[in-house]
Amino acid sequence: MTTQVPLTSLIAPSFYEVHHALKEDRYTHYWLKGGRGSTKSSFISIEIILGMMRDPNANAVALRKVKENLRESVYEQLLWAIEVLGVSHLWYDSVSPMSLTYLSTGQKIIFRGADKPKKVKSSKLRRGYIKYVWYEEVDEFQPEDIRTINQTFLRGGPRFVVFYSFNPPKSQRNWVNTEVRVTRPDRLVHHSTYLTVPKEWLGEQFLIEAKHLKATKPEAYEHEYLGKETGTGGEVFTNVTIRRISDDEIKTFDRIRRGLDWGYAADPLHYTVLHYDKTRRRIYIFFEIHKVGMKFDALAEQIKAENKLNEPVIPDSAEPRSNDELKSRGIRIRPAKKGPGSVEHGIKFCRTLKRS
Repeated sequence: MTTQVPLTSLIAPSFYEVHHALKEDRYTHYWLKGGRGSTKSSFISIEIILGMMRDPNANAVALRKVKENLRESVYEQLLWAIEVLGVSHLWYDSVSPMSLTYLSTGQKIIFRGADKPKKVKSSKLRRGYIKYVWYEEVDEFQPEDIRTINQTFLRGGPRFVVFYSFNPPKSQRNWVNTEVRVTRPDRLVHHSTYLTVPKEWLGEQFLIEAKHLKATKPEAYEHEYLGKETGTGGEVFTNVTIRRISDDEIKTFDRIRRGLDWGYAADPLHYTVLHYDKTRRRIYIFFEIHKVGMKFDALAEQIKAENKLNEPVIPDSAEPRSNDELKSRGIRIRPAKKGPGSVEHGIKFCRTLKRS
């Protein structure tokens, strides 16, 4: 006999909306990020078990970048979900090979390490298809890993649900932090922290440790417990905010400048369009070309497409030949005036600017 368990006793309030989105099949890709104790992995494991028991054709795969980490993470997490839902008698667990099987239908949860993504393969399924894919600690993967694995599993079925769970890395420029800022109609990005979790779920000691870190090392607390991108400390600039700049916002910019740093083989060429808000001491960078081995014709074509009024471009004056090549292609050039210490001065100036 299966015991009725209220989901409100298992899912933190911050995940209620995600739960409804899953029930209504609103999205395919669910990027769940947050700090320690946010219960995102617990939520995912419960949703996979419930989803499979409701859909007799649904199977699942849970992945870690390193195979050796599977048993102590996603495998144990899914076993926990089966137990707290009161359905342990309906599932069979195996370690060799590592899998979980829903006894009444033969549906399976398989586990894969992605040390070599191209060799990640599905298993022969008794019925149905892989509906659920879970990347735990997705920041350990590379973007190309994700593409390759999704191409393997996201086929042969009418609906898919892909979970990506992670604690955001410190650096805003880390690929996974950049990825969640990309808008897609089939994607939901959700951020959670321990602050929305019932205190009794976490325990007194967890809260004591969080409070102590907040008082003694607030930046570490923000990163570890709140899941904020706080920078690495090794970056040149720590006052950078990466966010979407809307077209309406760009229309208000009245101090736009265009700069060009030459590069070709090892170092990429970089073209930047920015606005300087002198009153608020902020720079807004809203267009870039960043490429290795770029030809003059291709560069001129892209600059003209962006710079329709042919406003002046300020390139590095150290490469007069490159500047002449670009000028001959119709780009207005105004080489930068550089003097002793200009680079250091520029870095110091940018460090004094405020975040947007």
